[in-house]
Amino acid sequence: MTGNPRDPWQGLGVRTPARIALGRSGSSLPTREVLAFALAHAQARDAVHARLDRPAIAQQLRTLGLDTIEAESQARDRATYLRRSDLGRQLDDASRKRIEAAAQGASCDLALMIGDGLSATGVTANAPALVGALLPRVRSLRLTLAPLVIAEGARVALGDEVGALLGARLVAVLIGERPGLSAADSLSVYLTYAPRPGRTDAERNCISNIRPDGLPPEVAALNHAWLVKAALSLKVTGVELKDESGVGLDVAVTASLDALKR
Repeated sequence: MTGNPRDPWQGLGVRTPARIALGRSGSSLPTREVLAFALAHAQARDAVHARLDRPAIAQQLRTLGLDTIEAESQARDRATYLRRSDLGRQLDDASRKRIEAAAQGASCDLALMIGDGLSATGVTANAPALVGALLPRVRSLRLTLAPLVIAEGARVALGDEVGALLGARLVAVLIGERPGLSAADSLSVYLTYAPRPGRTDAERNCISNIRPDGLPPEVAALNHAWLVKAALSLKVTGVELKDESGVGLDVAVTASLDALKR
């Protein structure tokens, strides 16, 4: 059988981070795959338990001309955060007072909150880049921004309280995704119209898998800007707002290809 590949699955395996075409050694996995699985599991655990370096992120955001507010949820430590998701959805008293003082009763179009979520690793790696890509698009829409909140012990719904305190028409929560065994550094963005405590996940739009090997921050920013504009126009987010941000791009690409054929 000269010319046949040694492993016919190899070509398929290199096209996806999913665990396929692992091979075998007798009745077991090859040693390299067992070690790779152990490494991925350790990276996922590290991402879940890592602390968010809020001062470092605040410094990066200051270079973009943004004011920041540090905040904490009522989940005082990581163990509590993992066991009591309800506490991660509520600000502690000191944070609530800081945000109220910064808002001074004003209102804004968009509030941004960065939260550690279940992967501080993903936030550190991708949140500043996403904010940097998003800002020019927000400014082109002539939207007013609240001071950016950097929250520790945060669940997605913490943004509802933050957005309400800041008088925001929309809140966007940039938060670390639950790590998997193929990605421990992913970031998600959740967009909610008219934020207030009690909003449900059905009332949010989500952009996920934001990372260099997934959805690049620049592309995510384009998607997010479309959703922001549509949400403010229709006054809804979630199941009532269908993401059609790619439709115009598809039409433009098709038109360009047709022009080249002529």
